[in-house]
Amino acid sequence: MNGSIFNIQRFCTDDGPGIRTTVFLKGCPLRCVWCHNPESQEKRCELMYDGQKCVACGRCAVVCPQKCHLLDAEHKLKRKLCIGCGACANVCPDGALKLYGKSVSVDEVYLALARDKVFYETSGGGVTVSGGEPLFQSSFTAALLEKCRENGIHTAMETSGFADERVFLSVAKHCDLILFDIKETDEKLHLLYTGAPLHPIIRNLRIADQNKIPILIRAPLIPTLNDREAHLKSLADLRDSLENCLGLQIMPYHKTGSYKYELLGKEYGCMDIVEPTKEMVASWNEWL
Repeated sequence: MNGSIFNIQRFCTDDGPGIRTTVFLKGCPLRCVWCHNPESQEKRCELMYDGQKCVACGRCAVVCPQKCHLLDAEHKLKRKLCIGCGACANVCPDGALKLYGKSVSVDEVYLALARDKVFYETSGGGVTVSGGEPLFQSSFTAALLEKCRENGIHTAMETSGFADERVFLSVAKHCDLILFDIKETDEKLHLLYTGAPLHPIIRNLRIADQNKIPILIRAPLIPTLNDREAHLKSLADLRDSLENCLGLQIMPYHKTGSYKYELLGKEYGCMDIVEPTKEMVASWNEWL
């Protein structure tokens, strides 16, 4: 079984307990306006182009089978023609072109994860599958988590929870922990900010709780969008209503990935939003 991933990050300490390796899958049904991983949204391979690094050597134009690259006065990339083959990125001498995404098997990924098993065991860590949205590639995610568990590796999934109930359970049953991202607690605002309804997410959150799967709620807070007291209160009420919730973690908004939108030929919708100060974050946590 193959899946589409865009990164495997080792020695992570923010994606669950202990030292962890996080697998980032491509593809997500949500379109959060503040998303800092735009390269994760599409399941297909995507080409990033950084014009500041380009030296107009022309190698990309020579090898591209789709004739996506035009070099005249400047390098122009016809993205609609790109099939994500990566031929251009392979010959680019200065890293101006980079392909995000590759097809890998469960066994390939597991071999990479198993290299750090000793660190998982000594630190109480394990493997976390993130994205994108792991439920978007549910069969691959379930098979990978099952293989990790069979080999004594602690498993976690970071998810929005947006999926059919049966799909959610098919993956959740292989999780020792679910990092559940709750983006917004108002139904209308959730649809506005993410493009997806809230009710299936809350349903799956409660299904995980009923099945006694440990949950950590993670809530991105974005100034001027969802940093209101009513949302914080709803998050706290949700946390307190779950028997197997380990806590509620605030994820302050940041612009770390905003530059990637331009490299992908996309528009970022939150450029005018200012990152929260330490004092703002402290006040949110104190309120909770």
